[in-house]
Amino acid sequence: MISNTIDQEIKKAMLAKNDAQLRGLRAIKAAILLAKTEKGASEELTEETELKILQKLIKQRKESADIYKQQNREDLYKVEEEEIEVINQFLPKQLDRGEVEAIIADVIKQSGAMSVKDMGKVIGMANKALAGKADGKLIAEIVKEKLA
Repeated sequence: MISNTIDQEIKKAMLAKNDAQLRGLRAIKAAILLAKTEKGASEELTEETELKILQKLIKQRKESADIYKQQNREDLYKVEEEEIEVINQFLPKQLDRGEVEAIIADVIKQSGAMSVKDMGKVIGMANKALAGKADGKLIAEIVKEKLA
């Protein structure tokens, strides 16, 4: 579980005076604490939920980094990229496009999907199969290509 190791990693980053690492770790800890205290949340988060939280953090930072890049704010862009790097350390290895395509082809075969009308069902199954291992945008793009 990610939440168990975060506190230890924060201590290491503080001792090493690594500000970038510390910022990223604190962002993870804050997001996990927020998820734990949300109304209706169970006491312990599942690993799948933690992975979703991390993916959401990365997505937010990528969007911010893109905006900063467009506005020529290299200083802020660099901060976002550093945090993305830290958060990525806690995610499973991301699969490349070929590996994702192979898994999605299996999912399509299992679901019996024939057309774009079945896209929602296939994306749902693919997201479960690829949880934390591939970006949702990439999954949707590949499913759309294969069902078109």
